[in-house]
Amino acid sequence: MSDLILLAALLDGPKHGWALKKLAGFLFGSAKMHNNLVYPLMKKFVAQGWVRRRSEPGERGQTRAVYSLTPGGKQELLRRLDQFGEKEAGSGAEFRVRVGLFALLDHAARLKIAATRDQWLKEREKHFDGIRNGLRAMNATEWGRQVVEFLLAEVRLERRWIKSLAKKSGAKGRRRQNGG
Repeated sequence: MSDLILLAALLDGPKHGWALKKLAGFLFGSAKMHNNLVYPLMKKFVAQGWVRRRSEPGERGQTRAVYSLTPGGKQELLRRLDQFGEKEAGSGAEFRVRVGLFALLDHAARLKIAATRDQWLKEREKHFDGIRNGLRAMNATEWGRQVVEFLLAEVRLERRWIKSLAKKSGAKGRRRQNGG
């Protein structure tokens, strides 16, 4: 998922390594992404031809690396976004990153991603329903029931959100086809 965020961070133009670390960290909910993650990935992306690296002088005499996305890098980002199988569907973070980048994907890809996550959630809902029924039969503590009820509510809320995303995706797709 770090690869998706770093490639996507370059969509709006070139960035210094420090700015990439800061932006990626913000998207992950931390102060910044660690050097040991950012720079090896950028080195790999440059080697693959997905990112261009150039050097420019910094403000204090140092040399700064500036990274920019190549057309091949954008294609790779789109390919990776579209890769959303059972493994990725089990990760809320993987799903949310893709939703955040839905503007890059066509209607069919959005629906596929949403449907894959929804199917995974549907199985979780069945699982938690089974646990809830088992807890009732065992006279489990109120605290255990509270946790299961929370998890069920969380799953159901996300499933409703996914339905709304699918509707929005369809409405935007129709508007675009009608020229609006």
